[in-house]
Amino acid sequence: MTQPLVGIIMGSDSDLPTMQDAIAVCAEFGVESEVAILSAHRTPERMVDYAKVAHQRGIKVIMAGAVGADHLPGLVAALTPLPVVGVPIPSRHLQGLDSLYSIVQMPAGIPVATVAIGNAKNAGLLAVQILATYQPELLEKVQQYRQTLAESVIDKQAKLDQLGYQQYLSQLL
Repeated sequence: MTQPLVGIIMGSDSDLPTMQDAIAVCAEFGVESEVAILSAHRTPERMVDYAKVAHQRGIKVIMAGAVGADHLPGLVAALTPLPVVGVPIPSRHLQGLDSLYSIVQMPAGIPVATVAIGNAKNAGLLAVQILATYQPELLEKVQQYRQTLAESVIDKQAKLDQLGYQQYLSQLL
């Protein structure tokens, strides 16, 4: 195993079902990652230790999942010079709006890139794109991935043209 470049952290193991999409994206692109449970409120010392030295250990980007008023992404961003991508985890009562607001409303000077509620896949893709800025082989993989997305849309349009919208729609349902 090579040195992890991406840290994928979360406040609880209950966040793992959402964060697994970020783990999968890193694996798909061949980017080594490490996964850790670091509660900002229940294990603050561990969270501080992780955030302060992640860059010294070779981590280049941190993705932090948080549910509700968990301040993990913002606190980590305050303690590390690395880019932090926040993933709002859907919550039981407010469906993740509370998570989104607690991550996206950072004060000036301490940015946290924030993806859509529950969209750890986009967090993984953003982390890969950040790494691709200085890794040409990874940039090529990102470009190939984007081409695959474009081809998928073109194929769907061809099928829609062939079948007509009613038959196409009936196949979707």
